[in-house]
Amino acid sequence: MVESELRPDPDALLRRVQDEEARARRAKLKIFFGFAPGVGKTYRMLQVARDLVIEQKVSDVVVGVVETHKRFDTGALLLGLEILPRARIDYRGQAFEEFDLDAALARKPRLLLVDELAHTNIPGARHAKRWQDVLELIDAGIDVYTTVNVQHVESLNDVVAQITGVQVRETIPDSMLERADEIELVDIAPEELLARLREGKVYLPEQARRAADNFFRHGNLLALRELALRRMAQHVDEDVREFRERHGVSATWPTAERILVCVGPAPSSARLIRTAARLAAGLRVPWVAAYVDAPALGDMNEADRERLEAHLRLAESLGAGVVRLEGASTSQALLDYARRENVTRIVIGKPTHSRLRDRLRGSLLDDVVRGSGDIDVLVISGDAGEPRAEPSEGHPGDAALGAWTLAAALIGATTAFALPLHRILEVPDVAMLYLLAVMATAVWLGRGPSLLAAGLSVAAYDFFFVPPYLTFRVGDLRHLMTFAMMFGVGFLMSGLITRLRRQERDARGREQRTAALVALSTELGSAALLADAAQRVAALAARTFEASAAVLAPSAEGALEPIGVQPPRLTLAASDLAVARWTFENARPAGEGTDTLPGARSLSVPLGPAHAPIAVLSLQRAAGAPLGAEQRGFLLAFCRQASIALERTVLAERASAAVVRARTEEMRSSLLSAVSHDLRTPLAAITGAATSLRNLDAVAPRERGELLETICDGAEQLERLVTNLLSMTRLEAGEVVLRRDWIPLEELVGSALSALEKRLAQRELRIALDPALPLIAVDPILIQQLLTNLLENALRHAPSGELEISARALDHHVELCVSDRGPGLPPEVLARPFEKFVRGVGARGAGVGLGLAICHGIVSAHGGTIAAEARPGGGTTFRVRLPAGEAPPLAAAPTGASA
Repeated sequence: MVESELRPDPDALLRRVQDEEARARRAKLKIFFGFAPGVGKTYRMLQVARDLVIEQKVSDVVVGVVETHKRFDTGALLLGLEILPRARIDYRGQAFEEFDLDAALARKPRLLLVDELAHTNIPGARHAKRWQDVLELIDAGIDVYTTVNVQHVESLNDVVAQITGVQVRETIPDSMLERADEIELVDIAPEELLARLREGKVYLPEQARRAADNFFRHGNLLALRELALRRMAQHVDEDVREFRERHGVSATWPTAERILVCVGPAPSSARLIRTAARLAAGLRVPWVAAYVDAPALGDMNEADRERLEAHLRLAESLGAGVVRLEGASTSQALLDYARRENVTRIVIGKPTHSRLRDRLRGSLLDDVVRGSGDIDVLVISGDAGEPRAEPSEGHPGDAALGAWTLAAALIGATTAFALPLHRILEVPDVAMLYLLAVMATAVWLGRGPSLLAAGLSVAAYDFFFVPPYLTFRVGDLRHLMTFAMMFGVGFLMSGLITRLRRQERDARGREQRTAALVALSTELGSAALLADAAQRVAALAARTFEASAAVLAPSAEGALEPIGVQPPRLTLAASDLAVARWTFENARPAGEGTDTLPGARSLSVPLGPAHAPIAVLSLQRAAGAPLGAEQRGFLLAFCRQASIALERTVLAERASAAVVRARTEEMRSSLLSAVSHDLRTPLAAITGAATSLRNLDAVAPRERGELLETICDGAEQLERLVTNLLSMTRLEAGEVVLRRDWIPLEELVGSALSALEKRLAQRELRIALDPALPLIAVDPILIQQLLTNLLENALRHAPSGELEISARALDHHVELCVSDRGPGLPPEVLARPFEKFVRGVGARGAGVGLGLAICHGIVSAHGGTIAAEARPGGGTTFRVRLPAGEAPPLAAAPTGASA
């Protein structure tokens, strides 16, 4: 093995160093893991904590939350340890005690004990789950000891429910176990646990009887214990692999069985895969199917590619992991992977070709056996099936007779060119001409024709340029070395050029696929809506795979409908929709080239999460041109990238909808709060006055009049409030129909002042209207409401001081201003005074917050503008501009009519 192969990967070294630095900096998490309640996880955690305090003199150990379940032995271990007080949370009229996360963060001990990792917190706590509290503690630099049972692991939840018949609701993600720096298994025999249960050390007697009849049956405990042991073994195995990588251990450690099966396009691979599956099932160990894409193997034809993909799909269906390896040597790539993954057994097929081929090209089986070392190699005979076609070199000229003819013609031309010159050229120079011809043949025509050219070159060189001439006899044996070198150089050169061409083609294909994925990521990065993202996915898929493409998603009625198509007028047939529906419901590809509905003319692939697709991509290529095996593999990668983008847009839309709903709820709450207050005030006055009027004998005539006045004022206030609400609804719905009339602005101002005469009686009012104001074409009722709302706003927010109404004529406009000397609008309100439910100072008494919004709607409906600005000297000015035109001339009065 050369030195470069022994040199460690610098990227891997860098990642290892970074991981070690991160591990040294971060806080530690230790999980005490059990297979059922009552095995002693909490007891063991407290024991370890007390040992730290007593034996190792670690003083900063704090109990965050520990559930003793009234067990005396467990409670006794808490003596002498600092215990954080629990937080009290009120929920539905009851007080509950929960772990106080804020107190723990403020205390920040070196080690914190947090029992029952899968616990669900009471609503009102910062996090919904206790494991989320633990993550925040670790991020804050606090080491944590915690406990959890195997039935609470999310990935095992369905398995536990199947075994025990009990669906566990409180779970933790598997990432918590992966995040743990140490997991300690707390294990006892099921018989001992059942004895503890009967003695009341797990549950109270009544609970214990019910548990023994259901969850705590002996068979259930055996199965749960096995699950816990296997999950622990998996964690230990990951630690072993990490240690091997960190310390560069290449030798196989047979601590656990792991099987690797070598897969290829040969028909015999199917039997190898099934044999490996049976071995793995019998040993109950993981197994991997590996294929090596080695340049020395040459290119595969389409039939071989189809067979290889079928073998890999078979391995996946039988539960194997599938890896594609690359390397100059097939055997070396397999052995490197086996050592890196601590494989203990390699399954490989018996050779079926001739021994001569092994002598010429090397034996894969021999190389693997000799290099396997401590790894066992199982050699299995394959199925007797159709013979595998020899791999082609992938060059168009290899299969054509013309390429071979052209190679022979090139050697003939070289000979014809060299014959007139051989008298003046040295013999080695002629040999160089033939090598040049062989190189040109290898570059342009491929490996097979180049080998023919090498053989013809040796023959022509011997026949025409080596004495005795025009014979194949060799007078000087030294020329035999020249012949061998010519053929050997031609052979090696043709192989090298073929390999370089193949690598170039592979690199170009990878570049194209990478460019397509980058384009997809770039295109979808700016898509905010699902329909927009779907259209971009369809366009890119159609361009990348040279097919018609459609992205389908469920409608509100549940039917799949295209939301993105390319070309734009693409119409899907009923059969294509049926394939897409099956794909959406089963979350698996279907259609052309798959095992499901292979006779369909389209190929459908799910888009979105693995078990809950968001949409389906349907591709339909031209007749007779299905996707190849390599293209289907790239299609899956393309769809995974598209799925991430589509899922992001769906989540963004849901977040936006949630914001709208929250905003709507906030506005509804504001409206109900304000309207209830504003309705309550006049209703209270009306109710009080009407109640007093019931007893006519006890009410003097003067007081009766005041009470009636109160009722009338309250009714008018209610009427204005209801009018504002109805007006806002009409304005937002676009139902306002303007009934314009040419009318003087003075009349509109007078009508508004008359409506508020009582409220304006005690206020100083200044009116400055330009005498030359033109008539304006407006809806008198709406403009009167506009002025009334502006004056009410001034009266409400400026309880004292002068009010001013002014108007003047501008070019094609009339400007009306309503000003007050109140405290003015706050800056945050002045920036958006005409939004609904925006109120100024004294929000509870400042009205609903619709008056100014209605003013803005009325002015906009008339084609005018309204603005609010701070008034010099204090107060606010509302400036309204309405369009003014030339009023039509008045009709002449009839003859004899009075003026």
